[in-house]
Amino acid sequence: MPQAGTVPIRVFTLLETRPRMVALACGLLAACAFPPLMLWPLALAALAGLAWLVHTAPGWREALMRGWLFGVAHFTLANNWIATAFTHQSEMPTALGWVAVPLLSLYLAVYPALAALGAWLLASKRGPGQAGLALAGSWIIAEWLRGWVFTGFAWDPLGLAFLGPFQTPGIARLLPWTGSFALSGLVVLAATALLVLSLRRQWIGAGALLAVMAAAMHAPAIQPKREGTLRFTLVQPDIRQEEINDPLKFEDQFARIAQLSMRKDAGRRLVLWPESGVPDYLRDGYPQRYYSRMTAGGDPAFARGRIGKVIGEDSLLLTGAVDLEIENDRAVGAYNAVSAITEQGEIIAGYNKAHLVPYGEYLALRWLLEPLGATRLVAGTIDFIPGPGPRTLDLGQWGQAGIQICYEIVFPGQVVDPDKRPDYIFNPSNDGWFGSWGPPQHLAQARMRAIEEGLPVLRSTTTGISAIVDARGVVRDHIGMHRAERMDGIIPPAAAPTPFSRLGNWLSLGWAILFLAIAAVAKYRRSG
Repeated sequence: MPQAGTVPIRVFTLLETRPRMVALACGLLAACAFPPLMLWPLALAALAGLAWLVHTAPGWREALMRGWLFGVAHFTLANNWIATAFTHQSEMPTALGWVAVPLLSLYLAVYPALAALGAWLLASKRGPGQAGLALAGSWIIAEWLRGWVFTGFAWDPLGLAFLGPFQTPGIARLLPWTGSFALSGLVVLAATALLVLSLRRQWIGAGALLAVMAAAMHAPAIQPKREGTLRFTLVQPDIRQEEINDPLKFEDQFARIAQLSMRKDAGRRLVLWPESGVPDYLRDGYPQRYYSRMTAGGDPAFARGRIGKVIGEDSLLLTGAVDLEIENDRAVGAYNAVSAITEQGEIIAGYNKAHLVPYGEYLALRWLLEPLGATRLVAGTIDFIPGPGPRTLDLGQWGQAGIQICYEIVFPGQVVDPDKRPDYIFNPSNDGWFGSWGPPQHLAQARMRAIEEGLPVLRSTTTGISAIVDARGVVRDHIGMHRAERMDGIIPPAAAPTPFSRLGNWLSLGWAILFLAIAAVAKYRRSG
């Protein structure tokens, strides 16, 4: 135990006598660093506490347990928005949402537990600095695993807490050289450095490190602001979740989004509507009964035609829609799609969402869960079908468009076609499910993809937060929650390809190998 006066004795007494309680508290504190609270210094304190808990664990089982408890508390608070989704469907009780969040956290906590275990095995009793270095490397690998195991849930990497306010990328400006997962590892390393400096009573060094981080969080982007040439109109219709699937409201919804999209002046422009932006089936060839719910008189050609009239001359629309997979005259699946529609009402390109939301867009283990009364949270009885992955749509004079629908944007290294780099990423979304915590977290993760890839991201959502994000991660313009508005402007240009855009998550894993190798060498030298 540290000598009296090194740090407050009561803190270390608590760490030694109630380590599992402290692990839970640290997990909660770390979650407070995410949007909308953005109390990033709390994440540093929490991660320093976790590093100490791993360093002092008497055995690997206890290290694993402390990391798991940290994760349970952390993900329960950070993902509280998931519970709100259960209030917008009628098949399952609303209260189940408040059970689903901690149950999901029991699984997600496995990854912090594995990170803690890896750090203990590599650096147990070797000093908090070495433990923190090993924890940083292990954390990168754990977040990477969380991003793809069982289809992945990459929401809220630790580095997200160090994205600055709308006008600055904050410490996340490092993303082109680290990627999201390695940025999380660097955050763990910074927290450990503060712990070590405090233990050594090097208050000036600790204060200087905090000051540098605080300055970086608010410093403007280094690269100068650049302008593009393609004009856009981006629409947020404020279609609330309780009305979005109500056929009696479909015509009013279309009238609302159409009014917000009307041309104000002449010239080429791109019009952007959100996920769920069109209630009609737009493609030909389905059995007529599937068109009966449409607002356009059951005629997909008429539906496309009136959309073309709304957007007007020299305009192209990108809109969220639903397409069907038909076999033997019946729908056997659906696609969460984006369609590109011309002023003539012609669909010239399309994209199908690849990274679907488990239990949202399809019922995983349907054969087991459906007899027990489980169902999807999205309306409908057929599952959505995944598309082939990132694709760049050649839209001619409207540029090369990368498409990422809603949840897809949160997966680092999986948002851009590696064979055809786009000019911009369009991210239509329906965030009306997710309360007050989900939408700002979703936007923040879209900003991280912009910085990593060096590409602007255009977000059109049903209820907010819609935004224009440039390639530096700076929010050029946005529409807040629950407002029916439009934004007009010029799409920011792409930056040069970044190291991350070339290497993807291999870049992050390279940082992990570096941290773990240094920790291993230090352990070997001390053992020798």
